[in-house]
Amino acid sequence: MLSFRKKHIEEKGMIETGIPELDESLGGGIKKGSNIMLIGPPMSRKEVILNQIMYHGATKNENAVIAVSTCETGIHALEWFEENKLVLPLSRIGIVDCIAKMVGDFDNNNGIDCSDNIKTVDHPVDLTGIGVRISQFFEEYSMIKNIQKVQLCINSLSMLLVYSNIRTVYRFLHVFTRRIKEAGGLGVYVMESGIHDMGSIATLSQLFDGIIEVKSENDRNFLRAVGLSPKPTHWLEYEIDGASIRVL
Repeated sequence: MLSFRKKHIEEKGMIETGIPELDESLGGGIKKGSNIMLIGPPMSRKEVILNQIMYHGATKNENAVIAVSTCETGIHALEWFEENKLVLPLSRIGIVDCIAKMVGDFDNNNGIDCSDNIKTVDHPVDLTGIGVRISQFFEEYSMIKNIQKVQLCINSLSMLLVYSNIRTVYRFLHVFTRRIKEAGGLGVYVMESGIHDMGSIATLSQLFDGIIEVKSENDRNFLRAVGLSPKPTHWLEYEIDGASIRVL
């Protein structure tokens, strides 16, 4: 049976991130149908925040989670959750692996049976192939498994921009941000700050409803949300211990 809190959040049309303090500052979470940019400097461990949102989305929000991995192989992405003792419901997890074939790691599954969870493309430059794989997962979850709640995570946009120009990436994202909005789902798209010109960030920002911004100062980490509530949230200082995000 759903708890009163979960019922209340669902009635408001909110999706929890799994970081309680952030969800509280946003009035219960992120509005359904939202696409957000998760942006921060390299080495700020943004991927742990993304993984937390993915894990909470699949296990608590009961979303089908589709992740596009351009920074590590799909196998390694799944292993991270296993190593941190986070049990994913694999029936609702799909990964589009963009680099396994590049690094020759496609057959190295280290004993994990994930043939149904990972679809590969040859290279991050193949945005058409990535789009086809995402759409295949969308259809599998909605038509075959009858899972209507969906979450799309791309890690990272910066890697896509290494191989494609801003106009091509914008057109690619426009298709799926619109699809997430129409489905009442959640899209999270990771981007590195400090390595792109402001024009590129501003162009892509037009596709998003808001931003989760990460910064590091004097070995301390902070995050806040901008555009997802009437005012930006306060900066929340946090620490990462393995897979745990603890707000101080």
